[in-house]
Amino acid sequence: MDPTLKFSILLLLLGLGCYSWGSHNSSTAVNASPIKNDFEHCERVVKKWAFSSLQQEVKEDKHTLRDLLFFLHVPRTGGRTYFHCFLRKLYYSSLECPRSYDKLRFDPRKRQCRLLVTHDDYSMMSKLPRERTSVVTILRNPVDRVFSTYEFSVEVAARFLVHPNLTSATQMTRRIRARTKGVSTLDIWPWKYLVPWMREDLFTRRDGRKLRGSNNFQSKDPYNMEEIVMPLHKFINHHIAQEVVHNGATFQVAGLTNNSYLSEAHEVRHCVQKYKHLGDHVLQVAKKRLDDMLYVGLTEEHRESATMFANVVGAQVISQLGGSNSSEESAADSKSEQNYSDSDSDSKLDSNDLLNRTPNGKESEFASPETVEPAKGNMTVEELMEAYEDCISNLRKSQTLRHNASLKRISPANFTKEARLQVPEVVLQQIRQLNHLDLELYKHAQNIFAKQHKRNFGITEIWRRMLKSSYGTGIKVLSLGATLVLLLLAFHVFVNAKRRTSKVKV
Repeated sequence: MDPTLKFSILLLLLGLGCYSWGSHNSSTAVNASPIKNDFEHCERVVKKWAFSSLQQEVKEDKHTLRDLLFFLHVPRTGGRTYFHCFLRKLYYSSLECPRSYDKLRFDPRKRQCRLLVTHDDYSMMSKLPRERTSVVTILRNPVDRVFSTYEFSVEVAARFLVHPNLTSATQMTRRIRARTKGVSTLDIWPWKYLVPWMREDLFTRRDGRKLRGSNNFQSKDPYNMEEIVMPLHKFINHHIAQEVVHNGATFQVAGLTNNSYLSEAHEVRHCVQKYKHLGDHVLQVAKKRLDDMLYVGLTEEHRESATMFANVVGAQVISQLGGSNSSEESAADSKSEQNYSDSDSDSKLDSNDLLNRTPNGKESEFASPETVEPAKGNMTVEELMEAYEDCISNLRKSQTLRHNASLKRISPANFTKEARLQVPEVVLQQIRQLNHLDLELYKHAQNIFAKQHKRNFGITEIWRRMLKSSYGTGIKVLSLGATLVLLLLAFHVFVNAKRRTSKVKV
């Protein structure tokens, strides 16, 4: 073959090879570019939001209660107890903002609004007069909160099993919601997502059991009783739980839930869910928000948290409103109480379920939260704590009745603290991994709580509380005085005895 022709063919082959190699690299670069660009875009979006959020500093003394108290109620932390047993005893209903747990339907800048209790996240502050608003909240161990969220979702969904099928249940719910003006659990975040999901699942599993004609259950673990209820390990891995349950406290305190008022919340949240380490920026914002709050309680430290709330928040509310408890306010409050429609997500009952009744259909002998007599007026902190103790006693009884009535419909599944201990470690570890931001935020809340406790329950505060105890101030003073006299006398005897001993030695 002609050498020139050979050389030409060789060059052609080399050219094709180089083109193919270059095309491959170009294709790889094009494919890699969107991933890189997406991360860089997410990083910019998250950092921009975080920087803007961290600039919103609290200018006034954060330890002083301002005109409006915003109770940011993280679900399944015990906020219902504080609302009914503390706040409704401190504030007249005429001073409460609308009880809707969704969106505000009024202008919050109106001065007569002094209390807002809601599952809305921190973005609510964009609707409130920031300079006149104090925020309080309660956090809970994230693993326990996931358990409780799962249990409550199933418990509320089980109430609908009185209906023959899902269609009947949903139609009845629509009719009731159309007739009433109150806010149902199905209107409230996050239950408006979780309860319908669990309700449909329960009916599907019940229908499956009927078709099989079998009530034999392979597992005795209520958290893995697949024939009756969605197992916990499937619940935590579902996309709905990923969206509204996991790291829910962090997103709520940061103002980034899927119920947020912020236009950028959806994008920021999904960027963090896609690129885990970007969550550090959200965590820093959430930590600072906790730092700036008037009060941070812990579900696990129930007694100390309640006592601290009474002394930190309750005492200031009493001081602010003590002089304004006129007969007009009392009359207005009584009228408001008669028209009261409970919107707390942990206690709102669907009208078709009759859950204020015992299993035999009779009215419950225990007072519901709505019937507990308010204790407003010029009360003391000690009287507030006494009223709180009475209230939670009634509240727990009614909760137990409702809980037991609901779980009977999905028997033998029965959620208890003892049953939680049987959940495999691999599931618990997965819950921890899915809630890594909440775990870190909870540790920060524990540190804040310890500082609050030290600041508010030092030696001076202990003496003040002893002297003002409801057991009788006069008797306490006399007892303390007698104790001091005895201590001084004992010290005097000890010093004289020591002197005599010294003289003998000399």
